[in-house]
Amino acid sequence: MRVTIADVAREAGVSKTTVSRVINTKGEVDRSTAARVREVIAQLGYVPSSGAVGLARGSSRTVGMLVPSLTWPWMGELLQGVVDTVEAADYGLLLFTCNRGAESVQRFTSQVSARAFDGLVVVEPENTLGHLTELHRDGLPIVLIDDRGHHPEFPSVVTTNHEGGASAARHLRAAGRSRPLVLTGPQHFGCVRDRLDGFRSVLPTELVVEGDFTERGGRLAVEELLARGVAFDSVFAHNDISAAGVLRALRAAGRRVPDDIAVVGFDDIPMAEHTEPPLTTVRQPTRRMGETAARMLLSHLGGTPVPDRPAVLPTELVVRHSAP
Repeated sequence: MRVTIADVAREAGVSKTTVSRVINTKGEVDRSTAARVREVIAQLGYVPSSGAVGLARGSSRTVGMLVPSLTWPWMGELLQGVVDTVEAADYGLLLFTCNRGAESVQRFTSQVSARAFDGLVVVEPENTLGHLTELHRDGLPIVLIDDRGHHPEFPSVVTTNHEGGASAARHLRAAGRSRPLVLTGPQHFGCVRDRLDGFRSVLPTELVVEGDFTERGGRLAVEELLARGVAFDSVFAHNDISAAGVLRALRAAGRRVPDDIAVVGFDDIPMAEHTEPPLTTVRQPTRRMGETAARMLLSHLGGTPVPDRPAVLPTELVVRHSAP
């Protein structure tokens, strides 16, 4: 059941008018009372109607951004795209991560309740989709940068993961590779399923290992397959970090790259140019994805209806020495 302003007032021992004044930062409310009301708002998870608060307060000219972590290799480029676009429009940015799980989500919710920002750009953290859906239905403008799955309820920005996987397969097939290993990320990610399906549509293979997007995971997967005598002449890793682990394992085993085994990654993070050998990879336009999501949100805040289909940005195969 949705928490109401009356629930907050009753729990805090104040009137609904006082709660409204705290939310909208209008009218005189003493500090201790305001602090108590905000604490109750956070505890109950109260989310005021965005429309009602907008009428009362006007725009905060601040955009929120919710991400799982800043340690993801491509997050810096994505964030820079959002920052450049938001600042150019004279908006501020509040950044939230979910490094502390439920505690982080609670802190984020308290900021939503206090209407600290007008809309939200999201790279979906684990186990937050239900909460985000509820906020969106209650009127909070949200744009999703979508790599976990396909969520048609949200306006979103996506990249061509299926075509990216297919382009990697076409490149390996053209180079005469016929026994590929695909090292995926966690299968619950929508991008992982799309990349695998795209690859298999061009170069079918049953040699698929689910990885975890880490360097260690890529290294251990290849070490295990080599120890078992499994034959493969190429590797398509679903991100550049795990591809770096693949390269390390192959080098330690005395396998030449690309002569014996070709390697292709995904993302084109800055490190990809500096592996040994430099990594052929599928480039995600991460900065453009951030820019596009921010522009979409700002346009919506300005009164433009959001598109009913995702904004799709193309991937690009970047050829280097690991798979010439």
